[in-house]
Amino acid sequence: MQFKSYILTALAALALASPAWAHHSHANYDLNEFLIMDGTVTEVFWINPHVWLSLEVVNEEGEPNVWVLEGASVGQLLRDGWRQDSMVVGDPISVRCHPLRDGSDGCLLGYITLPGEEEKEYD
Repeated sequence: MQFKSYILTALAALALASPAWAHHSHANYDLNEFLIMDGTVTEVFWINPHVWLSLEVVNEEGEPNVWVLEGASVGQLLRDGWRQDSMVVGDPISVRCHPLRDGSDGCLLGYITLPGEEEKEYD
């Protein structure tokens, strides 16, 4: 009888953990492609589960478009040496990111280059 309780507890733990696994799907991004863009940071949101940036990028017609970029978790970025004030609104940056599959103005961040610095992972 006790063995059955252990099995039921383990199954319940797996069932509760599955939404956490599902959260980390990046199926909406084309992970086989990278876009490289230069732009100006317009917003930075240090929130869990992921940090988000808005980046104003000038398109081919010379008009500004705002791109929404998904980064890593706050904890991961802190472990990688990023700080909340590493980037602020108005900073010019270059990004290398995975585009959204539907062609919308959004990306999964891979790397960011700050002015005068080397490219650094942001995911």
